[in-house]
Amino acid sequence: MSRVLSRDQSREVDQIAIEQFHLPGVVLMENAGRNCAEQILQLSPAGQILILAGKGNNGGDGFVIARHLHNAGLNVKLLVFATPEDYSGEAESNWRIITAMQLPAVSNATAADLSQSLAELPESSLIVDALLGTGIRGQVRSPFDEIITAVNAYRDDHPHAIVFAVDVPSGLDCDTGLPCGVAIKADQTATFVTLKQGFVTGDGPGYTGTTHVIDIGIPPALLDRLTAE
Repeated sequence: MSRVLSRDQSREVDQIAIEQFHLPGVVLMENAGRNCAEQILQLSPAGQILILAGKGNNGGDGFVIARHLHNAGLNVKLLVFATPEDYSGEAESNWRIITAMQLPAVSNATAADLSQSLAELPESSLIVDALLGTGIRGQVRSPFDEIITAVNAYRDDHPHAIVFAVDVPSGLDCDTGLPCGVAIKADQTATFVTLKQGFVTGDGPGYTGTTHVIDIGIPPALLDRLTAE
C-alpha cells in the first residue's frame, strides 16, 4: 500500500532531504517539474497547455513544467498570478529561466486575463493548476477563489479539456480532504513523494481525479525513517 503523509510530514520530508541528505531544493523542484511534464506528455495533449502559476514553490514547479513542455514542442502559455518580486529561491531561479527563454507569459495576471485565455483555448486543451500548494488552509482568498471558480466552470462546459493539478488541487486542504471554500476539480493530480491524507478522506477523491505519485529524488531511507516514527 502506498504511503500517505500529512501536510507537516510532507514538509519534513523536504527539509530532511535538503538539510541531512544534501539535496539542493532546486534539484527537487527540477525533478518535480520534469516528471510532471513527462506525466502530461503521456496524456498526449493536442491543444494549448495553459499553465496557471501562483506564488511560491507551486508556481516554481509550474515554470519547470512549462520549460520542459516547450522543449518537447508543445504550445505553452503561462498566466502568472504574481509579480517577479514575489518569487525567491528556487522559484525565482526558474522564473529567470523562462524569462530568458522568452516563453509566452503574462506576469501579474488577473481574473480578466484568465477569462480571455480560457475563451481562446482550443477545445482539447490542458490546464495546469500550479496555483496553491499543500500549505493552504482556511479560506481561499481573492483573486484565487475567482480563478478556481472560473477553471471549474470551464471544465464543466468543456468535457474534452483536461485539468492537471500539481501536487494538490488548489484550494483542497491536503489533511482533511475538504475544500477551503473552493478547490480545483482536477481530472489528473500529480502529487510528490507520496499520497496526501486529504486524497483518501473527506471530499478529496472528488477533487483529485486520477492521482499519480511523482518521484522527486527523495531517498527511500528517508521515508522509511519518517514513517517508522
